[in-house]
Amino acid sequence: MLVHSRKGKWTAWAVFFVLFLPLFALPLLVILAASFATSWPGVLPAGATTAHYAAATRGEALQALVTSLVTAVTASLLALIAGTWAALAGAALGRRRRAVLDALFMLPVAVPPVVVGLAVLVAFSQPPFLLNGTRWIVIVAHTVLVTAFAHQSVSAALERLDPACEQVAASLGARPAYVLWRVKLPLLLPSLGAAAGLCFALSMGELSATVMLYPPDWTPLTVLIYAATDRGALFAGSALAVVLMTTTLLVLLAVSRVRTKASYR
Repeated sequence: MLVHSRKGKWTAWAVFFVLFLPLFALPLLVILAASFATSWPGVLPAGATTAHYAAATRGEALQALVTSLVTAVTASLLALIAGTWAALAGAALGRRRRAVLDALFMLPVAVPPVVVGLAVLVAFSQPPFLLNGTRWIVIVAHTVLVTAFAHQSVSAALERLDPACEQVAASLGARPAYVLWRVKLPLLLPSLGAAAGLCFALSMGELSATVMLYPPDWTPLTVLIYAATDRGALFAGSALAVVLMTTTLLVLLAVSRVRTKASYR
């Protein structure tokens, strides 16, 4: 820690727990407790059951989890490709044009997600791009919402790259495409992994735009959680939320391991 005195360390830990427990840990612990509860008559829940998890891992809930995973993985890959491509292209632009490019990619983040959902709904509800009522309109909306984070992550990583690596490769006769594939992209792998993890997590938790767009046969888990809590099934919704959090965390841990290996290459 940056604090070296014993008193300062204890103070720092005390402030951390005072801020962390009420704001972050306690709400998650409440959801976890509710997911096992049969009722909540007082301060603490009453009864214990795993029936909520049995329902959350089969049938409609399991299909919704698969839908969320497919949507998040597809949107993350598309966002990573588009964001990386734009970041590489923007690195060759001047400062003003690069600022305009950055502003365009950050625009979907600057407005509420429900506005992005409405924009996608209007844009893709008429030929020749008629996606309304299909799974692809949900994937497109998620891609639009998360591409900015992939673009910013890769752009920041490109600024930290040592240009000498490219110059040495070019001086040895390597073509630009070879330099990109064998020099730049390997150096960017840790940042690409971080961007992929962030995009995946954001897509898994997206609700506002999804509610406006999802068709009946493509219902993500976030929508199912919202529907469960809206009709008063708080304990079932809590179990679904725990399943969503656990799945997202496991995928992020897997991405983190890949990112760590890429960093040591």
